[in-house]
Amino acid sequence: QVQLVESGGGLVQSGGSLRLSCAASGRPFTSIAMGWFRQAPGKEREFVAAITWSRGSTYYADSVKGRFTISGDNAKNTVYLQMNSLKPEDTAVYFCAAARTRPVLVNLPRQYDYWGQGTQVTVSS
Repeated sequence: QVQLVESGGGLVQSGGSLRLSCAASGRPFTSIAMGWFRQAPGKEREFVAAITWSRGSTYYADSVKGRFTISGDNAKNTVYLQMNSLKPEDTAVYFCAAARTRPVLVNLPRQYDYWGQGTQVTVSS
């Protein structure tokens, strides 16, 4: 069984920074891509950022572009999300995800095979 475990969430003031981490454990697997999604209360899960390992390509939602940076280690199935200039609207539970096959569209949750339990990020105004 594959497990993804997120860490690094917390409470931060508007304009502050947080760094989320996600590490895989359990049954070994090879991921083609990993990503971050978030879900605020009463809203659908939305795409935040993704990275594909073959070319190191990164993808971002427009709402976080220029503020968030995704990075990671393919060999360890580990992914990070550096979040700067945080805003209250960034408040959500953040989930990491891993795909075993190349996602057609990295922003679609159904393209991913494994999910973490999520970590809460709260940005106060």
